[in-house]
Amino acid sequence: VALKRMLNFNVPPVKNSTGEPVWKVLIYDRFGQDIISPLLSVKELRDMGITLHLLLHSDRDVIPDVPAVYFVMPTEENIDRMCQDLRNQLYESYYLNFISAISRSKLEDIANAAIGANAVIQVAKVFDQYLNFITLEDDMFVLCNQNKELVSYRDTEMETIMDTIVDSLFCFFVTLGAIPIIRCSRGTAAEMVAVKLDKKLRENLRDARNSLFTGDTLGAGQFSFQRPLLVLVDRNIDLATPLHHTWTYQALVHDVLDFHLNRVSLEESTGMESSPSGARPKKKNKKSYDLTAFDKFWQKHKGSPFPEVAESVQQELESYRAQEDEVKRLKSIMGIEGEDEGAISMLSDNTAKLTSAVSSLPELLEKKRLIDLHTNVATAVLEHIKSRKLDVYFEYEEKIMSKSTLDKSLLDMISDPDAGTPEDKMRLFLIYYISAAQAPSEIDLEQYKKALTDAGCNLAPLSYIKQWKAFTKMASAPTSYGNTTPKPLGLFSRVMNTGSQFVMEGVKNLVLKQQNLPVTRILDNLMEMKSNPETDDYRYFDPKMLRGSDSSVPRNKNPFQEAIVFVVGGGNYIEYQNLIDYVKGKQGKHVLYGCSELFNATQFIKQV
Repeated sequence: VALKRMLNFNVPPVKNSTGEPVWKVLIYDRFGQDIISPLLSVKELRDMGITLHLLLHSDRDVIPDVPAVYFVMPTEENIDRMCQDLRNQLYESYYLNFISAISRSKLEDIANAAIGANAVIQVAKVFDQYLNFITLEDDMFVLCNQNKELVSYRDTEMETIMDTIVDSLFCFFVTLGAIPIIRCSRGTAAEMVAVKLDKKLRENLRDARNSLFTGDTLGAGQFSFQRPLLVLVDRNIDLATPLHHTWTYQALVHDVLDFHLNRVSLEESTGMESSPSGARPKKKNKKSYDLTAFDKFWQKHKGSPFPEVAESVQQELESYRAQEDEVKRLKSIMGIEGEDEGAISMLSDNTAKLTSAVSSLPELLEKKRLIDLHTNVATAVLEHIKSRKLDVYFEYEEKIMSKSTLDKSLLDMISDPDAGTPEDKMRLFLIYYISAAQAPSEIDLEQYKKALTDAGCNLAPLSYIKQWKAFTKMASAPTSYGNTTPKPLGLFSRVMNTGSQFVMEGVKNLVLKQQNLPVTRILDNLMEMKSNPETDDYRYFDPKMLRGSDSSVPRNKNPFQEAIVFVVGGGNYIEYQNLIDYVKGKQGKHVLYGCSELFNATQFIKQV
């Protein structure tokens, strides 16, 4: 909503206005691009009158009779380039929108440039948008990370990182139009963020004339009855989940494929191509697919266990084929080949059935596009599952994390040359190491290390996890992951048919049981006001209170209806899905998941 308002020159778009939109160009930096691309497609931008969208620092031509909407971070180099645009008189008028608040001195730089270029009258509006975060789902957001190094964890520039996170969270609540109650664990990076965010919200509320939380805020209607709870947790409370092999569709796509900002890129190996000169192997080409809110199949199945997804793709395909045959049959009865609309419309009423069949063609083609898309994506995921035995890893890790009995020794798993990549083995071992109540003896550890080295693993992450374990041992008890393991069902019914797209032979049909992960459990305690040693000493901040306090005692004793969980130090789709599943069982409650960045196990291992 905020972006659409901005693209409409900062006035809310009128719902049923007829006539053409005002044509304009959109100029963004990489941050702006990342914020817009998961939310608005090129078609939607065009519907809003955006004829061109260009990067600020690209070579842009003069387009003298068109207004330009800028959406950029207020950085030194961006401001310089905008001033240059004014001097070069690139556009008819300029609507300057800053992702995060611009400082007074930088605003003066633009004003001086406008005066110098005699362009003051062309600068139509200057807005702080407070949109410094990326919305990936209706209930999930991450921070903007163009300079990836900045937000990683152990860093001398901790202060800068904290300020970046606080600025983004501040923007998030301005957009939401709500002041949260903040809870956080003590002695962690999450606490540093909480203290700074509380101060920033407090200062804004005190400045009555310029407060961003009064009057016409965008989110006013959304969280109007009760203030939301913000739970700030530290990645360090649970290092096993980000390493865990997973079994749900979206999390698997993120784990094994190249999935970033809701776009998945696949290398398509298209087998052999028959040509007159005989068969020749085709070269691999990269294909990208957007997995968005408009994709009904994705929305329905992104949280489903993989075997269920394969089965549903197959079902969709079969129902599509039936419809397709029907359209073909009707057309051939009428003697119409191809999609000649004219010929069709000239036929009499008794062809109403045919007309309706043909008018549903666009819908049918869209259905076909989604089926093809998910067939390709699911096939790519399945290749990884089969070649790396990811079902075996997932089941084994679930057993480790829930302290169940293991049917095969860990050493055997690591030494098995047919199961998994070196990284898979390392992930498994780290989960074992993290979850073990007692660290393995030095002798055992040496044996594991040798097996890991022989399997080609890089042992660097182990030393970090060792330090972490020694440190948290002093701080708290080991994290518990509940005690249920996935149940294998019988073999796949539909997918095992010989005619299926997916050859699932040898893959276990595991079904998940709802099991709250640590982050979900912490949220549940705080949202439902349950007393629990894990969260009883969490700090409590209320930016609306006149004086801040160092209390852990909540003033509000009622359970919350709305909550935002934010993981400082990075999140993942496994946790996100776990929260969504948790909320499904809670009538009328809403939970949003946010994190400083989203990484899969490969990226996480590189960090530790």
